[in-house]
Amino acid sequence: AQLVESGGGLVQPGGSLRLSCAASGFSFSSYAMSWFRQAPGKEREGVSCMNSDGSSYYADSVKGRFTISRDKIKNTVYLQMNNLKPEDTAVYYCAGRSTRYYSSSLNEYDYWGQGTQVTVSS
Repeated sequence: AQLVESGGGLVQPGGSLRLSCAASGFSFSSYAMSWFRQAPGKEREGVSCMNSDGSSYYADSVKGRFTISRDKIKNTVYLQMNNLKPEDTAVYYCAGRSTRYYSSSLNEYDYWGQGTQVTVSS
């Protein structure tokens, strides 16, 4: 099984990025797919999750700015990030959990991607 993230980069405050996470080797449609992020010197934190039933979770810090979506044909989950702020700077990780819903516990996830760097700076 594998998760491969892409789409990170350098963007100015107020800008947008779309992250992608391509999944393979497991039953993607039955998994809760989450995005986490880790800033330097900080713990990894949950950002958003697309539950297997189509419902979604967002951290308070990104509500109204980030949108998660899933393409079950392409086995890909996306994170559209708008109105980015310097505090969004982090390595963003995609993770898959073999249950229906989001969990904030890192050890409850079966698969992790390698991470993609997002830097928001002028």
